[in-house]
Amino acid sequence: MSSGPRTLAHGIDMVEVARIRAMLERHAERFLERVFTKDEAAYAADHQRRPEHLAARFAAKEAVLKALGTGWSNGVAWTEIEVCREPSGRPTLRLTGRAASLAQDRGISEWLISITHTEQLACASVIALGE
Repeated sequence: MSSGPRTLAHGIDMVEVARIRAMLERHAERFLERVFTKDEAAYAADHQRRPEHLAARFAAKEAVLKALGTGWSNGVAWTEIEVCREPSGRPTLRLTGRAASLAQDRGISEWLISITHTEQLACASVIALGE
């Protein structure tokens, strides 16, 4: 009898919002296109606290890589890890490309994610579940 998915890995990351704000000021569109999906960039653009929302998503991407155990090696692109939102506002993750392949190879079938931010800091925690 299976007891359902079990925790396979955990990742956590914290980002200073000022770091993301500086990247936006120096590299604007290039930074957005390299790191965030179109949907992530559009979501943040609609908010007065744009750097905070982007910093939280940046932290989530880093947390996923920690859970995968890869860092930025193994050819994972930033945009292969996307923070999505359910209609209720609950954040979810969508992995594509190399990131999705690595998750599948590690038996990860589901992700739990929590993100939070203030004017100064953004934090994300992800839990990888699987059989």
